[in-house]
Amino acid sequence: MNIPRIIKHLFVTSGQVRRAFPRATLDRIESAIQASERAHAGEIRFVVEGALDGSPLFKGQSPRDRALDLFSQLRVWDTRHNTGVLIYLLLADRAVEIVADRGIHGRVETSEWGALCRQMEAAFKQSDFEGGVVRGVQAVSEHLALHFPAGDDHGNELPDKPVVL
Repeated sequence: MNIPRIIKHLFVTSGQVRRAFPRATLDRIESAIQASERAHAGEIRFVVEGALDGSPLFKGQSPRDRALDLFSQLRVWDTRHNTGVLIYLLLADRAVEIVADRGIHGRVETSEWGALCRQMEAAFKQSDFEGGVVRGVQAVSEHLALHFPAGDDHGNELPDKPVVL
């Protein structure tokens, strides 16, 4: 049991999440996702969660495991070309995880996703939440456009609106 982590999570408030991601920022992130998806046949979802609570927190659930749970719950895996990508931010830990469906995962090295996560985390340490996410969406989009360029049969399969938990 990681007591300092538990305390940190217990003291993150919804107000802190709203200050980091006000409505205008969420709207710009949604616009960035919409713009990016015109260039490829992939689907990008962004989720920000203030903190873990209850059993996941006390059992020490990692940001990666939480991202995998959300990838499933939000059905990011359920796209025509298996090209869904989840960008997940756990604000209390300032941790970013990217989970890519099997269609794109096999074409992009895990180390590339990890480097992108670290770049976003560096922006968040500077309180550049909007810039960090928008640049992250653009970087994910570059990978998707390279391997799955837009085609006539591509429709918007998943919502573009960021999820705030």
